[in-house]
Amino acid sequence: MADTGNGTTLTFGTTGFTANIYNISGATFDREALETTHLGTTAFKEYIPDDLVEPGEFEIEFEWNQSFSTFPPISSAAETITVTYPLRSGETTNATLAGTGFVSSSTGPNVANGEIMRGTATVKFDGGTGPTYTAGS
Repeated sequence: MADTGNGTTLTFGTTGFTANIYNISGATFDREALETTHLGTTAFKEYIPDDLVEPGEFEIEFEWNQSFSTFPPISSAAETITVTYPLRSGETTNATLAGTGFVSSSTGPNVANGEIMRGTATVKFDGGTGPTYTAGS
């Protein structure tokens, strides 16, 4: 059965940044392909996987609050960042994606009549700790 995202939370461990979150994109992880093609290669180029994986990043969309006690932490040091997914039927623990990271970009809200002001930010994992996905159980 498919799940919805309702109940998902985002925690910044040191700065304590909090906001009403509207969207958290899926984290993107990349692993380079290293070309091993040589003059004796025929038909297709050849590749091997790089040993290291880019630790990834994700984007959030949040309600812009003009009285933020903690502004989106664009200038803060890396901290533990945890996405906690909703509890699934029959499980007693939530799935999580956690690691050390930082906000690498932040955009203030577009302002228009009749619309809730929303900001966006990109969260970049630094690879120091994790990121690690832990399945719910």
